[in-house]
Amino acid sequence: MNTAAPDRDPAWLARLFWSSAALVALWPLLVATEFKPWVLWAPDSLRVSGNFIASFWPLAHGSEFLWLMLAETWRTVAMATAGVTLALLLAIPLTLLSTRVISISAISGRMARGPFWLRQSVRWLLIVLRSVPELVWALVFVRVVGLGPTAGVLAIALTYGGMLGKVYGEILESGETHATETLLRNGAGRLQAFFYGLLPASAAELTSYTVYRWECAIRSSVVLGFVGAGGLGQQMDNSMKMFNGGEVATMLLIFMALVALADQVSAWLRKALG
Repeated sequence: MNTAAPDRDPAWLARLFWSSAALVALWPLLVATEFKPWVLWAPDSLRVSGNFIASFWPLAHGSEFLWLMLAETWRTVAMATAGVTLALLLAIPLTLLSTRVISISAISGRMARGPFWLRQSVRWLLIVLRSVPELVWALVFVRVVGLGPTAGVLAIALTYGGMLGKVYGEILESGETHATETLLRNGAGRLQAFFYGLLPASAAELTSYTVYRWECAIRSSVVLGFVGAGGLGQQMDNSMKMFNGGEVATMLLIFMALVALADQVSAWLRKALG
């Protein structure tokens, strides 16, 4: 016997209620942030925006400038790659120390007090690292090591080290752990259980997230340039201060092409290593 489809969504009242509740909850947040999008359409704002966009043409295309952009683009990619590499060197050992699945003392059900507090300390360290934005770390390191890409590399390394360590731990603990526990119960060490039991089951997801973070680091390296960490961001900041719209427009196009290229490379790596 065929049952006719209802004329309206049976859950429409609940959906309407929760949608209205979400809007009510969002309203104080909009007030607190002084969110006024209509200001964009004010005559003064439109005039300033129009003048700024008009200054984008003609694009800066001098040979000396383009060679400089090529060098700074390479510096930006190098900063992101070096930062993520250092982040991996920081995140991997911290992940091994903070992951409960490969704790030998936790096999019986309750982790020993020493390993438990070590694991908690490592997790608190990861919280500290990722809670400080890379922009703040860059401001600190610019004062310590001076202007240049070194500050950006260190900033990305610390913040992304905390992010990678946290997500790596969650991926490892949420995957299939039966093989790992079997290895530990039969006398295997932590590293053996990790490489032969835990890593093969989670390698694709770990690779995918790592490549995604590298792609994000390229974007971050441009932003860090605005506080003196070098790369495209620093050059763009200089051009904006000089009101050189043609140079700004050229750098924006280069940055968009760089992000598109990074997206293609990350997709290829996910396909090849996934």
